[in-house]
Amino acid sequence: MLPQTFRCYLVTKDSDGNVSGEITERPLDELPEGEVLIRVAFSSLNYKDALAAKGHPGVSKQFPHVPGVDAAGTVAQSGVYEFVEGDPVLATGFDLGTIRWGGLAQYVRVPQDWVVPLPKGLSLRESMMLGSAGLTAGFSVDALEKHDVTPDRGEVVVTGASGGVGSVAVAILAKLGYHVVAVTGKATAHEYLTSLGAAEVLPREAVNDTSGKPLLTRRWAGAVDTVGGNILSTILRATQFGGCVVACGNAAGIELPMTVFPFILRGVTLAGIDSAWCPIPLRHQTWQRLAGEWKLDCLDRIARFIDLEDLPPRFDEILAGRLIGRLAITIDAEDTKPDE
Repeated sequence: MLPQTFRCYLVTKDSDGNVSGEITERPLDELPEGEVLIRVAFSSLNYKDALAAKGHPGVSKQFPHVPGVDAAGTVAQSGVYEFVEGDPVLATGFDLGTIRWGGLAQYVRVPQDWVVPLPKGLSLRESMMLGSAGLTAGFSVDALEKHDVTPDRGEVVVTGASGGVGSVAVAILAKLGYHVVAVTGKATAHEYLTSLGAAEVLPREAVNDTSGKPLLTRRWAGAVDTVGGNILSTILRATQFGGCVVACGNAAGIELPMTVFPFILRGVTLAGIDSAWCPIPLRHQTWQRLAGEWKLDCLDRIARFIDLEDLPPRFDEILAGRLIGRLAITIDAEDTKPDE
């Protein structure tokens, strides 16, 4: 029998425009319409979740609101034959945690097209150690492969490497045999990144050229850039002929100060990643690879768990760029304790 209420992190805005959040109980019938009701075992903390928790107008458009772009759990109720009660499933991206109430709650209700069966080889716990960040990293590696950036082509650089997307990208690429150069602004993250497989760790300044030169000395066969701005420009200007740079973030800025020369003189490809609205077939394929050939044995180094009650202070930490790796959230998982 379904409960009448569920626990969640609820964000509200008062008449003066002040935004606040708290862990509270809400009636189950307040959840939006959808074919699949999921009892959430685990979620995770993403940059977009912190923006939603602060009432950022580009993310949170209606109040009250429950953030959480990730959810992993079991089907509690289904109106479609594709999913039955008890099925372990994942829901990430789309409007989850933005327009629609999200995964920082004991229950979410979503359209059937947003639901992905949990792939064999991956537990619900492991899936949220990856979450949207791991899925984005998987999409990025897939894009490099599709553009023929193979390990024998040379060095591959990952920027923002100590963050969630960067950490998983470093680990997957290293597992596949690439010579990975990790870039981070955190001096304390060097040992962490080498433990994930990075062959070299560079400070952020090493890939932030301000000379204005349209082209730089060729170095990178490929790149996964999670930060954007002038760092993305620097990477593109230093990419080898026929290389591919994957862009999947904008923490360092949304502008791209550069010329077209890397594209028309070196044949460089700039591949964009949109993990929120990626088609379901590619989601299925990428989750299968994350559970199979890309399965990481270092997830416990990348992610740690906290309880939902311990989440609120973490919003400011991720917005300030102080977190390393991933933070996963235990929502409603029996016999599962958060890591210390």
